[in-house]
Amino acid sequence: MPDSVGELGEFGLIGAVTARLPQGPDVLLGPGDDSAVVAAPDGRVVVTTDLLVENRHFRRDWSAAADVGHKAAAQNLSDIEAMGARPTSLVVGLGVPADLPVSWAVELSAGLGEEAALVGASVVGGDVVRSPLVVVSVTALGTLAGAAPVLRSGARAGDVVALCGRLGWAEAGYQVLSRGFRTPRAVVEAHRRPAVPYGAGAEAAGLGATAMCDVSDGLLGDLGHVATASGVLIDVSPSLLVVAEPLREVASALGADPLAWVLTGGDDNALVATFPADVELPERWTVIGSVSAGSGVTVGGAEYDQPAGHDHFAGS
Repeated sequence: MPDSVGELGEFGLIGAVTARLPQGPDVLLGPGDDSAVVAAPDGRVVVTTDLLVENRHFRRDWSAAADVGHKAAAQNLSDIEAMGARPTSLVVGLGVPADLPVSWAVELSAGLGEEAALVGASVVGGDVVRSPLVVVSVTALGTLAGAAPVLRSGARAGDVVALCGRLGWAEAGYQVLSRGFRTPRAVVEAHRRPAVPYGAGAEAAGLGATAMCDVSDGLLGDLGHVATASGVLIDVSPSLLVVAEPLREVASALGADPLAWVLTGGDDNALVATFPADVELPERWTVIGSVSAGSGVTVGGAEYDQPAGHDHFAGS
C-alpha cells in the first residue's frame, strides 16, 4: 500500500478506511453506494453534526490519529445522548493533505469506529477531499425508540440540576499540553478522548428529565442555553461540584483555579439535566444546583464574572 494519501488516491483511501468499519444491526445498507440506508423504526431520526479542524480543535503532535477519531465521534454521540436518544450511525466528511500518511487516516477511522461501537452505532459512509489541514466533519444519527425528545426548553422553577460525567479534566489536559508537558497522564488522556457517560441520556429521559444538554463548551455556558430556552434562572452550587484530585494537583502546579475549569472548561462531554425535585436519581447523577423563576445562570447565588464557556468566534 502507498505511504501517502496522495499516492493512494481518493477511492483507494475510501476503500482502506471502510474496510475496517463493521456495520451494526441498525444499518440496512452500509458504505459502497451513493447513500447508506439506516433503520428509523418509529419514523423519526435525531440528527446532529460537528466539525473538528486541525490546530483549532486538535493537534497531531498532541493526539494520535485514533484519539482524534474517538473525540470526533464522542462529541456527536453525546449530542444524540443529550436528546434522550440512542445513537445508531455516523457519517464522516474528511479533508486531508495529500502528503498525509495513509496509516494516519486508517487509524483515525479505527478510532471513529471504536467509539461508535461503544453504543452499538456504525460509521456508514462519508466523503474525502484534499485539504491543507486535516478537517473531520461528523454527522450522527439516532433513534428515540418511540419516546419524546428531551429539549433544552423544558426546565421549570422547582427543578433540580444534575450532572452525569466529569468536568474540568479536558481543560486541565489542555493546560498541561499547551505548556509542553505530557503528564499527569490522566488529564492529558481526558483532553485527547472524552469519557462520555453513554446510556445516561436515555436513562435521564426515562426518569422524567425536563431539560438536558451536552456539556461541550463549559458547564455555565451550556446551562445558559437551557436557562434561555426555558426562561428560568439556574443556580449552580460550587460546594456540590466535584473537583478531582488530579485537577487540584495540576492547578496547584500552574497557579490556576481548578473550580474555574469545572465551571467553564469544555470538551468533557458530560450531560447536565433538570429533573423534578422528587425524582430519585441513580448514583451516577449528582445534583449540582436548582432552577427558579428568573433568567440566566448564577454560581452560589451570584453572577459569575469570568467567561462562562467556549465561543468559537470570541476574540477573533
